[in-house]
Amino acid sequence: MDSMDENNPVLVGLGEVEVATRVERGEVNKADIKTDKTKREIVLSNVCTYFNLIFLIISILLIVVGSFRNLTFLPIIIGNTVIGIVQELRAKKTLEKMNLLNAPHADVLRDGKLQNILSQDLVKDDIVLLSAGKQICADATVISGSIHVNESLLTGEVDEIEKTQGSTLMSGSFVVSGECYAKLERVGADSYISRLSIEAKSMSGKEQSQMIRQINLIVKTVGIIIIPIAIILFWQSFYVNHDTFSKSVTSTVAAIIGMIPEGLYLLTTVALAISTMKLAGKKVLLHDMKSIETLARVDVLCVDKTGTVTEPDMKVEDVFLCKSGTHDTLHEEDLKRLLADYAFASKDNNATMKALKSYASSIKIYGRKVPLKISAFSSTLKYGSITFDDGCYVLGAPEFILKSNITKYENDILPYTERGSRVLLFAKYEGDDIENGIEKDVLPLGFISFANPIRANAVETFNYFKSQDVAIKVISGDNPQTVSQIAVQAGIENAQHYIDASLLDSDKKIAEAANNYTVFGRVTPKQKQLLVKALQNSGHTVAMTGDGVNDILAMKDADCSVAMASGSEATAQAAQVVLLDSDFAHMPDLVYEGRRVVNNIERSASLFLVKNIFSLLLSVLSAVFMFTYPLEPAQISFVSMFTIGIPGFLLALEPNKHRIKGDFLKNVLIKALPGGLTDVIAVFAIVMCGSVFEISDDSIGTIATMIMSVVGFMILCKISEPFNTRKYMIIAGNIFGFIFAGIFFRKLFALTDLSGVSILLMVIFGFGAESVFRNLTILVENIQILYVKNKERKNKTE
Repeated sequence: MDSMDENNPVLVGLGEVEVATRVERGEVNKADIKTDKTKREIVLSNVCTYFNLIFLIISILLIVVGSFRNLTFLPIIIGNTVIGIVQELRAKKTLEKMNLLNAPHADVLRDGKLQNILSQDLVKDDIVLLSAGKQICADATVISGSIHVNESLLTGEVDEIEKTQGSTLMSGSFVVSGECYAKLERVGADSYISRLSIEAKSMSGKEQSQMIRQINLIVKTVGIIIIPIAIILFWQSFYVNHDTFSKSVTSTVAAIIGMIPEGLYLLTTVALAISTMKLAGKKVLLHDMKSIETLARVDVLCVDKTGTVTEPDMKVEDVFLCKSGTHDTLHEEDLKRLLADYAFASKDNNATMKALKSYASSIKIYGRKVPLKISAFSSTLKYGSITFDDGCYVLGAPEFILKSNITKYENDILPYTERGSRVLLFAKYEGDDIENGIEKDVLPLGFISFANPIRANAVETFNYFKSQDVAIKVISGDNPQTVSQIAVQAGIENAQHYIDASLLDSDKKIAEAANNYTVFGRVTPKQKQLLVKALQNSGHTVAMTGDGVNDILAMKDADCSVAMASGSEATAQAAQVVLLDSDFAHMPDLVYEGRRVVNNIERSASLFLVKNIFSLLLSVLSAVFMFTYPLEPAQISFVSMFTIGIPGFLLALEPNKHRIKGDFLKNVLIKALPGGLTDVIAVFAIVMCGSVFEISDDSIGTIATMIMSVVGFMILCKISEPFNTRKYMIIAGNIFGFIFAGIFFRKLFALTDLSGVSILLMVIFGFGAESVFRNLTILVENIQILYVKNKERKNKTE
């Protein structure tokens, strides 16, 4: 076990036998709170669905009446189910491998040695070392050292809370600064974060995206209405029109099959699964599918400077004395020695301190002073401090340390900030206690400038976002002029428009600045969060990237959060998307993939909805005008296969980079409505003419099938615009498949020979359907344009 005396704690940690004992007792930091589906759940969720039950029932009914040819939908349903299972399992396997790469780790003391292990392998009573950027993985008590902790992810409070010896640490919070050893008290399912997660899971499922939510709405609505409609259609056909039992069953089944969007949910699942795997191949981990759609809608991307625009590592560029105000006895070597004392005594492990420690080591001027008190760097205060026996020394942002006196030293640092270097002030504080802020005089000693090179592909990346109408906002804790210069070099549009966030002392000022400026310097973590909210309140869809704990609050509130894996562990765990190789150049791939998959699902979904709108409206007309539903299930399957199913899936793989706008369901309905209404008008007119010209029911069904196919291919051509070689091949291939199947498998699809009158009617209605579809499309598009203009006019008035 660990042993320590009060003055000089010596920590050993658990031994191998003690760890094994706790593992046997189940006191391991592993809790079964995953919301991901197991393999069994994936199989069951694809097989045991409401619509599969409906298909099973209607299959049994068709077998009972001996209508075996109308079972042509079964291979499609079975194929859909198998494809859905295979793709989900593949995506699950891919994500599990990537999650393992991104799994949280902990530094733990065992047998007196510090080891880095998976957090889930920790046991009760383990002693862990916690430092800035680490997420607290189990409930613990501080036994040595001190840290500042942010518990906002648990409590909603954003204050940084100091934790010293004896303080309790809640799992799920994260370390902002400092370093301490803590003993784990409650692990696994007993920890605070686990209890919260289990409670949240039992209360509600994972939040769904707009697209998934509205597809579910379509599916649920159809699921509710098909039962009463099926009962009415069967009753009318069998009892009112006195059709045979077999005819009544097949016509009712045809209507039901037409209303069920059996391929829509599969299309969405497969498209998202394929996108997840494609992004995984580029070292991009998605913590949830929602982020794919959100990224497709993003029009503002907020980025931190360090680690995003620039490389994550810094290096000391220069150390120089203050030209004004420094006592004459201090020489440059004295300044460097004091800096070395500060660097080696500091517990901070941020990029700045790492660079300073590396510099101190390289110049071989080692500090000898023993720290009496350490206050870690605070992203809110913008400075940290260490007290030695000869006084208190401060390191941080010059503006925040010197306040109004900064004007005396602006000329000292201006040449560095103008070229994009980061400059910190090293000073001596005349007071004794700095915890409540700088209240007494500060004696500036010198400045340290840090070089932070821009990422090699930054210009190309930001040019891409410019071409895609995505505005960039650079939000940083550094000097605004420095950040602006870096942003200009990175090719960010309007980067010369910058502001010092310390001047933004009200929500109103933040809201105005969010819309008027591109670069924000000296931003506190809370202000980052408020800037994101202000942009959202202005109607923007906001993505936030970051790599440090000071980014977490803003990332939590952004529509989509993207973390660099090389940054803090807490940030990577809180984000929806993690760039595992920390390469910001993957962001265009991420946004493009989101736009591609959602645009294509939206386009293909409109194909599926054409059939649903047609079948629903024709069923209503059938019930009102007392005619038997004119189509058979095999004919519906025939049309669906070549005008909806196959082309829908092939088009879902097409390149597409347009930003998503508007409501998913509204967009889909607008695209589907002209085709659905054209089908209804054409088939209803065919049924009416059929009764006048005494055409047989079989011939009416065949004519209706042909007309629906013509309309289907017109819709396919419309949604395929603009054309390319691949789209031409998709359309031509499906037309060929349709003609081939219609000639050689016509009996299978219930197609009969037509008389001269029937052929004439088919040709006339074919041309008529083209005209109706074209004019309905123009009408719907004009209504949509008028709606958008009125909405824009209303917004301007408001």
